[in-house]
Amino acid sequence: MVRIAQILPDSIASDLELEIGSRVVRINGELVRDGIDYRFLEVDGLLELEVAPPSCGDSVIYEIEKDPGEGLGIVPAADPVRQCANKCVFCFIDGNPDGSRQSLFLKDDDFRLSFTYGSYVTLTNLGPAGFQRLIDQRLSPLYVSVHATEPAVREKLLGVPRGGEIVEQLRRLTDAGIEVHTQVVLCPEWNDGAHLERTMRELWELGPGVLSLSVVPVGLTQYNLNRPVRLLTPAEASQAVAQVDAMRHCAMAERGTGWAYTGDEMYFIAGLPVPQAAYYDDWPLTENGVGSVRQLLDNFDAGLDDVGSFAGRRVAIVTGERMAPVFAPLADRLAAHTGGTFHVLGVRNTMFGATVTTAGLLPGADMLNAVRSAAAGAGITGSMHEARSAADAAGDGYDVVLLPAETLNDDDMFIDSMPLSTFRETLPAALVAPAHELTSALAAL
Repeated sequence: MVRIAQILPDSIASDLELEIGSRVVRINGELVRDGIDYRFLEVDGLLELEVAPPSCGDSVIYEIEKDPGEGLGIVPAADPVRQCANKCVFCFIDGNPDGSRQSLFLKDDDFRLSFTYGSYVTLTNLGPAGFQRLIDQRLSPLYVSVHATEPAVREKLLGVPRGGEIVEQLRRLTDAGIEVHTQVVLCPEWNDGAHLERTMRELWELGPGVLSLSVVPVGLTQYNLNRPVRLLTPAEASQAVAQVDAMRHCAMAERGTGWAYTGDEMYFIAGLPVPQAAYYDDWPLTENGVGSVRQLLDNFDAGLDDVGSFAGRRVAIVTGERMAPVFAPLADRLAAHTGGTFHVLGVRNTMFGATVTTAGLLPGADMLNAVRSAAAGAGITGSMHEARSAADAAGDGYDVVLLPAETLNDDDMFIDSMPLSTFRETLPAALVAPAHELTSALAAL
């Protein structure tokens, strides 16, 4: 059943005087198992709604007539997350340092999160009833971590015997009209080379119900590096890019879409430039790190003229070590356009180790230390359009500090549990602003 977390004003639920904390038990005689069930069942025009009060007591049945599709105004409480039972050899959760906050150790493998938020799932924890539910409720699109279609290879990667059923599982879903985005986390000497070729071919042969395939390089921290998976070499990353490009050529000829995409990180490892915008079709996978760098660069070009004068102001652009060389020329252009001083600070991640270079996983403490060190005249990297002496820097610091917005969760907390408020309080003279894009963030200041 679903517990009521919120009741919207001027809604049917408000008119019925339902209480927060009550439980929706059944709708039209159907048991409401979770929020997906609730959303699926509430759309009918005629409803028999069974609600149990927050305290012990008999359920109450309400007969409701409304417009089909009209909501009741009930906001369900978050469902318990179905956790992952796999033992993946590259699991990032296993790379968390001891002492991290408990929420970082949650291993979700929940098809409901895949449908609602685009989280990738393996489908290994779904029995017959779960699969039938996907089909009956047409929960589409889904995002599925495939990694390999060869049964023995996938079972070895996931560490569970049911992992080898993926092709038949996807065939059943796509035959029923469920669309899926698929993913391969590429692990050298595990699922690359000929294994990747087979995976691409077999996913393509399932038909247009498989909307896309993204191939991303494995990411490892200092705590699970070489245990047992290692990182890709530049040559291996280049080979993967070439394999995906060959698949794209076939896909474009047959269906008029690229279909297969390589993650941005793969190009960095290979030492290759990220593709132009046309590579990414309708941008289906930017949240999975496929095309986000190209979007950032193109949005910078489009928004530069919107940024006003920063003359006399000093701006720190904080990012991970991977993106620092990308931001450096952008900082020079900003300096020339606005008259300000812009420094790119490529921050070393001490929480997860030097192998983790993405900005989104930077701890607040590392970023704060980098900003304070740079403001004192040490460790400034990136654009030196208007270089300052150590003495000047120590006296003045930065007027604006742009942080990667993806380093913060919904509670404005960094991954090391430092609140954004603490960061700001430590730099009282600076305007600290989380930013998704450079030019839009600066134009808003």
